Amino acid sequence: MLDYLGEIALYFFAAVAGIQIFYYLFIFSRVAFYRRKFNLDRTPDGAFSVIICAKDEELNLQKNLPGVLQQRYHHHMKPGYEVIVVNDNSEDDTKYYLRSIEPGYPHYRHIEIKQPAKFIPGKKYPLSIGLKGAQYDNVLLTDADCKPSSTYWLSIMSQGFEGDKEIVLGYGAYHKKPGFLNKVIRYETFFGALQYLSFAMSGMPYMGVGRNLAYKTALFFKQKGFTSHQHLASGDDDLFVNAAATRKNVGVVIDKQAFTYSEPKQSWKSWFRQKTRHMSTGKHYRFGHKFVLGLFSLTHFLFYPAFIIGLLFPPPLLWYVLGIFGLKVLIQSVITYSAMRKLDESDLFKLSWLMDIFMVLYYIIFTPALLFKSKNRW
Repeated sequence: MLDYLGEIALYFFAAVAGIQIFYYLFIFSRVAFYRRKFNLDRTPDGAFSVIICAKDEELNLQKNLPGVLQQRYHHHMKPGYEVIVVNDNSEDDTKYYLRSIEPGYPHYRHIEIKQPAKFIPGKKYPLSIGLKGAQYDNVLLTDADCKPSSTYWLSIMSQGFEGDKEIVLGYGAYHKKPGFLNKVIRYETFFGALQYLSFAMSGMPYMGVGRNLAYKTALFFKQKGFTSHQHLASGDDDLFVNAAATRKNVGVVIDKQAFTYSEPKQSWKSWFRQKTRHMSTGKHYRFGHKFVLGLFSLTHFLFYPAFIIGLLFPPPLLWYVLGIFGLKVLIQSVITYSAMRKLDESDLFKLSWLMDIFMVLYYIIFTPALLFKSKNRW
């Protein structure tokens, strides 16, 4: 009887590990071994509108907006891009700062929203206003608390629009700070990017992040904006991409000079609130996307309990369990390390296995957010 149960446990563990290995070898390896190089001296193909929505963001704008306004992006239409800041009913001195810098930047303007949009929570309404006011066909989105990693951010992101690409996904990172919470936030951000960037390169794009996301305004209006999910506070980035993306119209840009960096949350409570709000949109993804993401999460969740059960059985079953575990560890380590180098998160590798186990707890904590309605807030 023990041998029979042992064989069942071994087959189960092998199946779980095999699915995980498949994801790492055939999907996540696309970020790990991303090879594209970008030409910093290339003449841009088209003009861009960079759009930032702000609500009570005076200090963040003072710190980060100059980096957006001073991009090296020039073609026959100088400077080749405009920056639009949409001020959404701010109660601080945001409007005074936005007015004060207009004389120094002819390619910059701001839009004031003085009345809140009824029944449209979050930033979907101000973002729609910004998109309608955009002068150019290509838009690049970021947030007020985000700073481009270099003056080539716009130039490199623009190179994602090649052929029939209508959406370009970038990486929105968080600043490196002391403390365990910072490492958790950055690892979770890396882990999420590993998935959405890899799936996009595999022909199954399912989301992007508004901290670093570009698309065509024509695509936005073709999708009728955010109409299908305008009642949700979140989703101005991931749900839009989930609805508008196809196998062929999404490009991916991975370059350290094209990242954006944001300030991470300073407390577990505020981070938990942020992640709960973001996770609540996942239930609105297409069924196929929910299935492949759910299969990965489920096997990831089951891997360690199945391994522990496998350790309880005597040889030779134990040797098989250890062999499968070792193979999975080797493949995952190589791909994780390579992907972390691409996304400039290599310092996290020494904690990657602790974080990988932590993700099991992450699923337990945040999966219930899929069952509840998100709160109507920015």
